[in-house]
Amino acid sequence: MKKTFKDIDVAGKKVFVRVDFNVPQDDNKNITDETRILAALPTINYLVKQNARVILCSHLGRPKGVVNEKYSLAPVAARLSELLNMEVKMAEDVVGPSAKELTSNMKDGEIVLLENVRFHAEEEKNNDDFARELASLAEIFVNDAFGTAHRAHASTAGIAKYLPAVAGFLMDKEVVALTNATENAEKPLVVILGGAKVSDKIGVISALMTKANTILIGGAMANTFIAAMGHDVGYSKYEADKIDLAKEIMEKAEQLNVKLVLPVDVAAGNDLSADVKPKNFAIDKIAKEYSAFDIGKKTCKLFAKEIKKAKTIIWNGPMGVFEFERFKKGTLAVAKAVAKSNALSVVGGGDSVAAINSLGFADKVSHISTGGGATLEFLEGANLPGVAMLQDKEEKKTVTPDFAAMDKQTTDKFTDK
Repeated sequence: MKKTFKDIDVAGKKVFVRVDFNVPQDDNKNITDETRILAALPTINYLVKQNARVILCSHLGRPKGVVNEKYSLAPVAARLSELLNMEVKMAEDVVGPSAKELTSNMKDGEIVLLENVRFHAEEEKNNDDFARELASLAEIFVNDAFGTAHRAHASTAGIAKYLPAVAGFLMDKEVVALTNATENAEKPLVVILGGAKVSDKIGVISALMTKANTILIGGAMANTFIAAMGHDVGYSKYEADKIDLAKEIMEKAEQLNVKLVLPVDVAAGNDLSADVKPKNFAIDKIAKEYSAFDIGKKTCKLFAKEIKKAKTIIWNGPMGVFEFERFKKGTLAVAKAVAKSNALSVVGGGDSVAAINSLGFADKVSHISTGGGATLEFLEGANLPGVAMLQDKEEKKTVTPDFAAMDKQTTDKFTDK
């Protein structure tokens, strides 16, 4: 287990907190989804109450290593000030005069937000000198940006070489939840995978194949499996070069006695538009002029039946083209089944989370992961740089008395030699 900031003294200390404020904004720079900001509040509030001097660092978008006003974090500072009901001072730079002046004059309990760290090309290159400059602003490093933990960047990994590095609430919560769902999973473990490509999820499938009891596959990636079974998928999107891979996965599942559940029918359309009327086809009867855009009605029931048996659930990826109202029914059906389950449930991936939120089921899921790529890599068993660099908790060792040695010492003590 990794240390968190609750394991160390932060009072009166300058604490550099890597957060993930990469939030979407409209053309007028209004934040359209503040989920990531809200996720960071428990860590920030705790540090403020502990009288730490909080220095926040984040990226926003892809400014490609140059200053670009479009990607400024100023709107985030304004919104964060409202949410915390206190001033969040905004630095005009990251390691320049503004940042250094603001951070050197901080008082206990104050907050400074640095400008977009990706305005420096050195960030994504994990430049050592830049990491050292970031570290010079503070005394402790807290990583609370699980969404970037799979990136070995200066503000996520490099800085940890120069400061005591611990996890924030969100980072700790993510690691514990994902570990419990994989390494410590109560069986049956049901894994639900969707999305466009088998190639995007092959690492997760391979890693979880040895742990899961059942794997449900939907989304466009299911079309590749349907094609591998010898069925015509019409105009459906699939990976022709991954047919053999899909066959290997099916064979491996059979060898490991893992129940691999594929769609038995699909909701298809002859065009992908908001007004197209879906038509249901069995997987061996998909019309040539149609494309599968969602799992079908029977598959929705089949998947729900399997989910009901679970004690642990991992769900990543939509069952169909979730952006279109008429092809989101499969994803919503899975969301309802997961929400109704009493199992430990972990949900990750933008559309999966959106489905849970749109139904108002967020409080019925054990854990909603903020990770995206980081979540997938964790599930694959990868060693995430942003997690690996954090300090480990000291394990309490249980000392077993050496009774034989103790007996000998006692004997020697009272024996005249």
